[in-house]
Amino acid sequence: MEGSGEQLGPQPQHPGDHRIRDGDFVVLKREDVFKAVQVQRRKKVTFEKQWFYLDNVIGHSYGTTFEVTSGGSLQPLKKKEETTSETKEAGTDNRNIVDDGKSQKLTQDDIKALKDKGIKGEEIVQQLIENSTTFRDKTEFAQDKYIKKKKKKYEAIVTVVKPSTRILSIMYYAREPGKINHMRYDTLAQMLTLGNIRAGNKMIVMETCAGLVLGAVMERMGGFGSIIQLYPGGGPVRAATACFGFPKSFLSGLYEFPLNKVDSLLNGTFSAEMLSSEPKDSASAEERNGMPEEKQASEQENEDSTAEVPESHHPKVQDAMEVASHEPEYKEPKERGGKKDYIQEKQRRQEEQRRRHLEAAALLSERNADGLIVASRFHPTPLLLSLLDFVAPSRPFVVYCQYKEPLLECYTKLRERGGVINLRLSETWLRNYQVLPDRSHPKLLMSGGGGYLLSGFTVAMDTLKADPSLKSNSSTLELHSTEEPAAKKRKCPESDS
Repeated sequence: MEGSGEQLGPQPQHPGDHRIRDGDFVVLKREDVFKAVQVQRRKKVTFEKQWFYLDNVIGHSYGTTFEVTSGGSLQPLKKKEETTSETKEAGTDNRNIVDDGKSQKLTQDDIKALKDKGIKGEEIVQQLIENSTTFRDKTEFAQDKYIKKKKKKYEAIVTVVKPSTRILSIMYYAREPGKINHMRYDTLAQMLTLGNIRAGNKMIVMETCAGLVLGAVMERMGGFGSIIQLYPGGGPVRAATACFGFPKSFLSGLYEFPLNKVDSLLNGTFSAEMLSSEPKDSASAEERNGMPEEKQASEQENEDSTAEVPESHHPKVQDAMEVASHEPEYKEPKERGGKKDYIQEKQRRQEEQRRRHLEAAALLSERNADGLIVASRFHPTPLLLSLLDFVAPSRPFVVYCQYKEPLLECYTKLRERGGVINLRLSETWLRNYQVLPDRSHPKLLMSGGGGYLLSGFTVAMDTLKADPSLKSNSSTLELHSTEEPAAKKRKCPESDS
């Protein structure tokens, strides 16, 4: 039975994947606040001014709600049945209630003393209600709002959910929108739909959104097909992609290719020697952003940022340094051995990266990609005009930009260039609604904008005149197109005179 479980374990559809395991990437949820972390034993996690350990969440199902107890331990929250027999004492309106700060008898010192005694947040909220002189005079809606506000402040409750495109995009947009170029989650959903992202596709992705768009495409494709990621700089940034926690099978179809080599690939001057001339620190950039890819980390993410991803280390180097520190007489040989292992490991990674670049170049050279997704901080016009040559005819492309003006220029250039149809520049509009009994209404606070999308389809360019075998047909077409009726020929000189 254990052997069969291990074979089915990596598949996402296996029921065991609904259980939290050590090393999984999860998202912590409290009210409308999210944070992505990796489950590790005895690792302290700080979330919403609360610190705790994630040891006790291992083995529980995703979606379980935990309560932070003393010592930073998480315990599953037991659901309590609400007693509806008691009638709440509430006022008719709030016109006579004055917020003068004197309605609460408990002081901050009293509340701190209750916390020091180990009293749970639920009991603290109950005492706040009992010591409030204006609580019973408030309306029922105001009482519920008061209780909800105090529970959010004093009850340490955390829900562990499974990462998904929707959750991670909401998380990044709420806390760090600059890292994803202010792309709202509904805009990302439109990109996936307009790009026809599905299993078995061969997609080209150029993004500078911390890997969020790449992760969304990988999740939609489900590990089937191939993705070529074009990246600027020394290596691809995949901090948000790591938060998805994809299995190794998903990474086998992921390729990367440097953006500065695209022109040489289009001109036919690309060769394997060009990759060997790249700077040697490209491997270090890859170590920062994706080595190993299933446990990659980004040094750009600090401890207070949205995602907490452990840094990748070199066990051999660490072991050598630890042994050297305990044995001073063998310090120099051990350091030499550690450096040698590190150099060999770095060379191996550089060779692996070079091999993956050559595979990506071979896929791009086929020029039969099923779609193109561009979402970067760079100007979209030069990117799109060069990358469209790698897309097969009758395939969709989607370009995202935070501002409308660059996409308008890109729209004009595409119309002049030709080879595309159904060009559409759009902006999605999103407004959240509160749905509660007798108080459903649009929320007052809403997003000002989530960016703009330029989408369309590629078509085969007219190469009729360039083909010598079709010269006779082209001359015939030109003859028919330039020939005019006799009546129209006679009218032209009269109109000019």
